[in-house]
Amino acid sequence: MLLEICVDTIKGARAACRGGAGRIELCSALSEGGLTPSAGLMRAACDLPVPCYAMIRPRSGLFHFSTEDQAIMLADIDAARAAGLAGVVLGAQDPDGSLDLDLLGRLVDRSQGMGRTLHRVIDVVPDPYVALDQAIALGFERVLTSGTKPTAPEGVACIAEMVRRADGRISVMPGCGITPENVASVIGSTGIQEVHAACSVPAQGDPAFSDFDPVGGRRETSEHEVRAMVAAISAR
Repeated sequence: MLLEICVDTIKGARAACRGGAGRIELCSALSEGGLTPSAGLMRAACDLPVPCYAMIRPRSGLFHFSTEDQAIMLADIDAARAAGLAGVVLGAQDPDGSLDLDLLGRLVDRSQGMGRTLHRVIDVVPDPYVALDQAIALGFERVLTSGTKPTAPEGVACIAEMVRRADGRISVMPGCGITPENVASVIGSTGIQEVHAACSVPAQGDPAFSDFDPVGGRRETSEHEVRAMVAAISAR
């Protein structure tokens, strides 16, 4: 069972590795659901001992991207490749909410030779099972999903159905709301082979200022929480 941890700092990435993470999803602004990491953060992550995948998402909100956004996404894939990262995390929607197959095809072509994850865009399309088949046809390695619900523990029925429909052609990786306390139940209910989590805690000791801190305060990756997640997975 592989544990992927999403991080938005190099300190968090190193804490995740020390805690036993098997892969890193590298982002900026996890408070916004994860945006594209900076080129400097990508370069800093290339020396980590586990594979790192860069989120390719140029702004917050849902996943309808302008022509200018699309050009930035293609350039950011180039930056991830130049930094030596193992893969990228992609997603895009048409105006009707379905996957934007044209844009995704171009992003996939640009990232040839790298690993590819379809992110939680699959949770906001009209039919996640159609999107799953489309992700397989596009050549994605995995989809990250909460099973169309706010959290993965709430979406286990959909996740389990995705696993059944995928039939080994693509990995279905649950994420969002997974903790050491519920991860064994999610695994047991779905039959998945990898899992995604943040394992973050409130940052302690930082002075706060409303213009600079996210709602609820800044969070940071916890080595202790990652270790607890690894232990819960191993003990199931």
